[in-house]
Amino acid sequence: MEGCNSSSRLETDPSCGLISVVGTGIGSVENMTPQSVKALNDADVITGYSTYLDLIPELLAGKEVITSAMMQEVDRCNNSFDLAESGKHVAIVSGGDPGIYAMAGLILEIAAKRNSKVKIDVIPGIAAVNGCAARLGAPLMHDFAAISLSDLLTPWEVITKRLDAAASADFVIALYNPKSKKRTKNIVEAQKILLCHRDKKTPVGIVTAASRQNEVIRITTLDKMLEENINMQSTVIIGNSTTFTWNGYMITPRGYKEKYTLSKSA
Repeated sequence: MEGCNSSSRLETDPSCGLISVVGTGIGSVENMTPQSVKALNDADVITGYSTYLDLIPELLAGKEVITSAMMQEVDRCNNSFDLAESGKHVAIVSGGDPGIYAMAGLILEIAAKRNSKVKIDVIPGIAAVNGCAARLGAPLMHDFAAISLSDLLTPWEVITKRLDAAASADFVIALYNPKSKKRTKNIVEAQKILLCHRDKKTPVGIVTAASRQNEVIRITTLDKMLEENINMQSTVIIGNSTTFTWNGYMITPRGYKEKYTLSKSA
């Protein structure tokens, strides 16, 4: 099979504008990449879910801003293509990284459906999984899996199959969209599946509203994780069989101690 590179893509139309798919990182301008900030500064129109746009008001000044609510992603993307096809530079905003549970995939799906010649630039951002991991210490130092507990677009039977597989394979597991006001049972079922494969004292880190003024960081254990406040702003990271806690940090060893002496003798 021949390799795919940029030269094999559909040629863009020079009369069209540009769609930049931008991630706001984990919740503050300080945690956005310079490339993402530049794309917003250069854009003619900025569009996105109001919750994410509200986090970056200083980058919206003087711009045409189009906000929309959750569940309006398809309309938002189609509108972005309409604007770009008229020659405008449109920045469509997601939280975290736009290619992880965000807008990049939908933009490209719709581009393929429309056979669009608009230039599309997917700009990487700091994802919740690594941003929250940094708040906890180093829980992702070995193999890990990210699984969303939202069954809005993915059947719950598929999600439980993935949870069981990742847990049985001893992956560190990061749970996205763990609990909403209406969807309260999925996190309970997830804990039951995990307890079938993990010790009940397995460390669990919960970061809510990372890098924002209302940020909350908790480290607990698998059997007690549901005693903590978990919501849609939370990312839950469950350790593997080697994960431990020390001095307020959550640490998953990479395996260095098996090959090297970690400290010098006195």
